[in-house]
Amino acid sequence: MQLKFKVIPGSITTPLGFRAAGVFCDIKQLGTGKGSDKGRKRDLALLVSDVPATVAGLFTTNQVSAAPVKISAARAEQGIAQAVVANSGNANACTGAPGLKDAERMTLIAARRLNLAPEQVLACSTGRIGLRLPMDRVKQGIEAAAPLLSADAQSGHDLAEAIMTTDTRPKEVAVELQLGGKTARIAGVCKGAGMIQPGMSLTGARPAARPLHATMLCFITTDAAATQPALRAALTEAVAQSFNRITVDGDMSTNDSVILLANGQAGNAPLNVKAAGRADLARFQEALNHVALELAKMIVRDGEGASRFITVRLKGAQSFTDADTAARAVANSPLVRTSWYGGDPNWGRIMGALGYSSAKIVEAKVDIGYSEPGGRKILYALKAGRATTVKMAALKRLTELKEFDVHINLNLGTSQAVIYSADLTEEYVDFNKGE
Repeated sequence: MQLKFKVIPGSITTPLGFRAAGVFCDIKQLGTGKGSDKGRKRDLALLVSDVPATVAGLFTTNQVSAAPVKISAARAEQGIAQAVVANSGNANACTGAPGLKDAERMTLIAARRLNLAPEQVLACSTGRIGLRLPMDRVKQGIEAAAPLLSADAQSGHDLAEAIMTTDTRPKEVAVELQLGGKTARIAGVCKGAGMIQPGMSLTGARPAARPLHATMLCFITTDAAATQPALRAALTEAVAQSFNRITVDGDMSTNDSVILLANGQAGNAPLNVKAAGRADLARFQEALNHVALELAKMIVRDGEGASRFITVRLKGAQSFTDADTAARAVANSPLVRTSWYGGDPNWGRIMGALGYSSAKIVEAKVDIGYSEPGGRKILYALKAGRATTVKMAALKRLTELKEFDVHINLNLGTSQAVIYSADLTEEYVDFNKGE
């Protein structure tokens, strides 16, 4: 199928009318242990639209949500925003009323420096939980970043670095498409490598719009014009099949946030959910889905200690809830993931995970197989609950690949789910065992 968009080089500043900056202001404080050994890595970022933008956001459904999540979710509900201020090195989570005041002050400092109303500024934080933000350094960072705001690609790259924590590399995507005869662009940046199994909703409240489950942060910009209902619907759909489909360690962060700003500088007729605008909205949705999914996969590939990227494809469940639950049980099982690390096609561990999940399973109906990424040729290790005659060496040739797919058919219904996961290595344990 021919795509209705094209991938282009760029950064979060590629869409017209967006500027970014990233600076170092020593938020975590150099020399304080793991995560502070990257030298003068940028740790404060500003993202600004030249004009007020329509905003949509999805936020963690963790019942313990960080102060900036509370503020940003409420402000995104208003439908208009113009800037995001973000920091790494400190999550500003579990900091109570003082932390909430710090997050508000963070947006106020940025608003004053940018000559904006405070309610038009959203905040995001990522890093260690339970510590107050060093507001003197945050203020210095905002003051230093504001004069550096630029629309060039390097400024976007600087922002990508500034939001990284345990990430080993920045994560950026940009695409271009036609909307009503106008050229529009969508660009995204994200961070995340650990504490990854996002489950986000529009308000951060449970239950989320769909069955869902170190923080992941994602900022997406577009110069397309869009109404808030259209933008919210598009982002909800994109996140449902990308960020809410990944897991690195099965842990949902207190700070997960995806924020989309649409400033209309492309000059297209605003995207809307009415019949007359559905063709352009569908084209925009396809491009946005691509941006979100590519960024989400980058997170898994950069997962803490990860050496393999695995796509779990489960079908034949009685309901979507069963499909999702069973797929997540497999994708999060320590025994399954350690076997993936060893390149071992141990289908018995997969069966065990399926069996203890709350999904309806009939042992005698389950099929389990392996393929190359996206491959149609599946080698089945298990058919109808019994081991096949496929040679172990043939199965291992697939599971020893850096990326492969696991195919599971419950043969009980028509529902299906996909989860993107990674293996579990000694490096993950070593990194996360403490200072």
